[in-house]
Amino acid sequence: MRRLALVMPLSLLAACAATPPANWARGGALLDLPRARWVYADLAVDVMPDGKIFVNGDHELNVDRGGRVFGLEAEPVALLEQDGRVTGPNDDALGKIGVLHASLPGEANAWLTVAESGAVIRYAEDGERQTFGVWLGCDATARAHQTCTLITHVLGMRIRKLERQTTTEPVRLGLGSGFGFGVGSPFP
Repeated sequence: MRRLALVMPLSLLAACAATPPANWARGGALLDLPRARWVYADLAVDVMPDGKIFVNGDHELNVDRGGRVFGLEAEPVALLEQDGRVTGPNDDALGKIGVLHASLPGEANAWLTVAESGAVIRYAEDGERQTFGVWLGCDATARAHQTCTLITHVLGMRIRKLERQTTTEPVRLGLGSGFGFGVGSPFP
């Protein structure tokens, strides 16, 4: 069985020449920070009320009440704007999200849904529904649910890219201390 390590190299978005999104200092959409967990295959993502995000037990990212997702060195990864747009460093478009749904950059239709039940559904190019794990603890408020949708979108884009690179077998995600939010890492 082939195991593919999910190397989440978001910091290339924030590499040396990158600039934070234009509204980074002000912040974006208001979020609540729940104690929540997303489980997908062998991936466990934990969100803590202090904004720390753990991937299989390792602190890898942070999120704050101002819609900012950032790395361990405070490097910008994504900003959820008040209108639902998600922007990355250099104001790169990373898609759009609402409370329940997320769309990819330049796409009008959702590519994933975090249902009120916590079930995560992603949609294939032909519209077919696919199971994408489940969240527990996102149901306290709409803002808490949107936090879970944002994190699913940001991490899910990388998972999607890795799965497209692996065509011979299903992707099994094995994360650990090498999750890779370090400087100089590429992001889709």
